[in-house]
Amino acid sequence: MAEILSVAIFEPLEGQEAAALSTLRELMAALAAKHYSRDTLHRSAKEPRHYLLLRTWLSEDARRSAHEDPEIQKFWARLGNEIRIVTIYEVLEAVT
Repeated sequence: MAEILSVAIFEPLEGQEAAALSTLRELMAALAAKHYSRDTLHRSAKEPRHYLLLRTWLSEDARRSAHEDPEIQKFWARLGNEIRIVTIYEVLEAVT
């Protein structure tokens, strides 16, 4: 049951920054409460409109369950109206 690191880079839509950050905080709390992932949110110092969401899925099963969870899907649907995805890295592998 290996953890999976994912990274999403996004920017809030015009006038939606507060709503997007609120939705993200709710989503992060729900994912943590259901033991799906641990998340941290960062802002780019170089590109202040760009946010980086670092998500560590606790397992592949947790990732799959989150994608099928109706409560979690509602947050992602809301975010679709609040942010523009720049890029997503679904699964990152460690380099040693």
